[in-house]
Amino acid sequence: MIQAQRNKYLETSVQTAAPATLLIMLVDGAIRFCRSGIENIRQSNYEEANTQLVKAQSIVSEFAITLDRNSPIAESLLSLYEYFNYRLTQANIKKSTEPAEEVLQHLIELKETWIQASKLAVSAQTEMSHG
Repeated sequence: MIQAQRNKYLETSVQTAAPATLLIMLVDGAIRFCRSGIENIRQSNYEEANTQLVKAQSIVSEFAITLDRNSPIAESLLSLYEYFNYRLTQANIKKSTEPAEEVLQHLIELKETWIQASKLAVSAQTEMSHG
């Protein structure tokens, strides 16, 4: 019962989230899966590590798919996402935490950047509506 309520809450959160908030929720998931993959590699639990790293890759791929190609930074972001997935694949194949740790650091930085961008966008909209 609690799980069903939680899922309904998450579904509602996702449906009502602004695009920036949704991006931040997704990057949170990628960070969580990446951390879990790293931990499972450390514990030699390679099957679970694979599952977690593939989940992180799925989210990164979603970033690439939904990227606004008209954005001036689209090409740079696309290259970055492709690099993330390449490194996550390396971590998975080599059973090495180092490539996944690198991606994890980038994802954390990306999240901080998106949070700042979101705050700037909100304050700009507020100024425009009160201007």
